[in-house]
Amino acid sequence: MKLSDEQTRCVFSGLVISIAVIFSFSSLWAVPPESLTQSFEVASGGLLKVRAERGSVEVTSGSSGQVQIEIVPKGQDLDELQDDFKISFDQTGNDVLVEIERKSSLGNWFNFGGKGFIVYATVPFEFNVDLVTSGGHISVADLRGEVRTTTSGGGLRFGQIEGHIWGKTSGGGIQLSECSGNVDVETSGGGIEIGEVDGTLRAYTSGGSISIKAASGSAKLGTSGGNIKIENVAGEIEAKTSGGSVEAALLEQPEGDCYLGTSGGNVTVKLAADLRFNVDAKTSGGQVKTDLPISVRGTIGKTEVQGELNGGGPKLVLRTSGGNIRIKEGHTLH
Repeated sequence: MKLSDEQTRCVFSGLVISIAVIFSFSSLWAVPPESLTQSFEVASGGLLKVRAERGSVEVTSGSSGQVQIEIVPKGQDLDELQDDFKISFDQTGNDVLVEIERKSSLGNWFNFGGKGFIVYATVPFEFNVDLVTSGGHISVADLRGEVRTTTSGGGLRFGQIEGHIWGKTSGGGIQLSECSGNVDVETSGGGIEIGEVDGTLRAYTSGGSISIKAASGSAKLGTSGGNIKIENVAGEIEAKTSGGSVEAALLEQPEGDCYLGTSGGNVTVKLAADLRFNVDAKTSGGQVKTDLPISVRGTIGKTEVQGELNGGGPKLVLRTSGGNIRIKEGHTLH
């Protein structure tokens, strides 16, 4: 049977569409995966350990009894990433280990184009993490467990953590929303912002300012390059800076001595009216002023005040070489 011209065109168009669909599906199957994923069945209270030569790590928590890992390349495809790095996974009981190791040290000399990767991890809400990378940021969202983080090339960020936090970075800032546990953080290259800490606090930086919203325990703070602002600390304080001012509010009676000092700015402290201190305030480059009645037991003058507040108590030492000292009554810095 001879087909008309119109029927021939319809048959030809149908063949073209069929061939296109076949190639479309075959090309979809041929597309390589964009990330590397692994899942592990675990119980609460386990440990996720990540050891990565370069790359960022981001951890979130979920309700399932699984640790889910996704490694996403940046600036390269997965084949290139696996050519450059040896990626391994291991599970021992409820503990999961992820290791990403560079295959050749020569890659460190030819790191162009922003190539890298991000390790995305989801863990149960009650879980511990120990994260180390030499080339990116680390973030840990809300979870209940101990958190340890170390990076040489990025910032650290923590959500609401129910457990102790240890964090160290040489190349970025540190941010913490809330922690019910002790906090120990350090950076050489950025500022530190701390929300509420129900525990002791240690925070040091060589290259930025430090701000603390609230801490129920003692606080040791130090910076060489910025201001220190402490909105509410109930315990004893040691705060030192070489390059800015110090502001602090003390609302509850500390058991130990407090020290606020700077070489390059003012010192301002607000005290609840019933706090007891032996005040020792001295400046070399300004004046000392107090709004509270201090019983003089030593020296009082424009540059120095020594005396007892409400009968005396722990030492409150205030020092600056380049500014004024002001003692006020109040419950906040505002």
